[in-house]
Amino acid sequence: QVQLVESGGGSVQPGGSLRLSCAASGSFFSISLMGWYRQGPGKERELVATVTARGSANYADSVKGRFTISRDNAKNTVYLQMNSLKPEDTATYYCKVVSRLNYWGQGTQVTVSS
Repeated sequence: QVQLVESGGGSVQPGGSLRLSCAASGSFFSISLMGWYRQGPGKERELVATVTARGSANYADSVKGRFTISRDNAKNTVYLQMNSLKPEDTATYYCKVVSRLNYWGQGTQVTVSS
C-alpha cells in the first residue's frame, strides 16, 4: 500500500510561482512513473506533467516552458515547480505514482487570482 502526501498549494497572483511536493511512503515496489494532474472547476482531470524513473519528462502543451517536474528517487518524492502562473492554472492538483498499480494523492488546491 502506498500513501501519498502532497504539499505546496496555495493562492498566488498571476505571474507568481508555487512549488508542489508529493512524497510516497509505505510498502511498494519500485516506482516507475510519477506525475501531476489537475482538475479545474467544471473540467475533467488532465495531465500536467510526468517523469520517468530515469528523469525523462513529459508536459502538457499548456504548461511547457512554465512548469518543471522533477523527482528525488531516494526520497520517493516528485516536485512540480510552477512559474508564470496564470488564472487558468487554477485547479486542484493531484499527484500520481505508478508502482505496478496507480496511486493518487488527495489533491492540493492552487488558486491564481489578482
